[in-house]
Amino acid sequence: SIIGLAISLGLRAEVGTGLDPETGLRAWSWQSPGVSVRLVQRLPDQTRAFFLARGFDYEAADRFALSCVFQTIVRNTAAPAAASPLGVDLAEWRLQQHGSKTPLALAEAWDPVWVEAGQSRAARIAFRWALFPTRQQFDPGAYNWGMTSFGLAPSSRLDLHLVWRRAGRKETGVIEGIECAPDE
Repeated sequence: SIIGLAISLGLRAEVGTGLDPETGLRAWSWQSPGVSVRLVQRLPDQTRAFFLARGFDYEAADRFALSCVFQTIVRNTAAPAAASPLGVDLAEWRLQQHGSKTPLALAEAWDPVWVEAGQSRAARIAFRWALFPTRQQFDPGAYNWGMTSFGLAPSSRLDLHLVWRRAGRKETGVIEGIECAPDE
């Protein structure tokens, strides 16, 4: 359902939320002409199981699972004949909580944690492949998905400030009222 409208560089954006009746997981979507972003909660148990099955020990899988993980989908929705590629760099995205903005917990920040914790090379490779790439370019019609970590406790609330570039121009948007999945 549409919960509001946002303005990004004068463009109208639709922000919506949804609830999967089977899983109870919540989702947030943000759409503006030429770009869409969708975030779907991942339960900590879901994420723990995923990484345990890929060779992580319980402590490491638990640490990541409790860091507010979302399945993130980004799509270049521009018409192929009318648009240039869409560039996304998650290092530019910011989460806002209690008036303070902080960066996401990117794959590059997790790498030394996993090395120090003694996670196998195979587990670290699986981790990198499961996460949304930090930097990516999307041709018109292209999309990708992967996990993103916000580095917050379960059930935390935040606003997410999005940044992308098209034809050398920086554009922005905000998804407000996002909630990390609870740890049940």
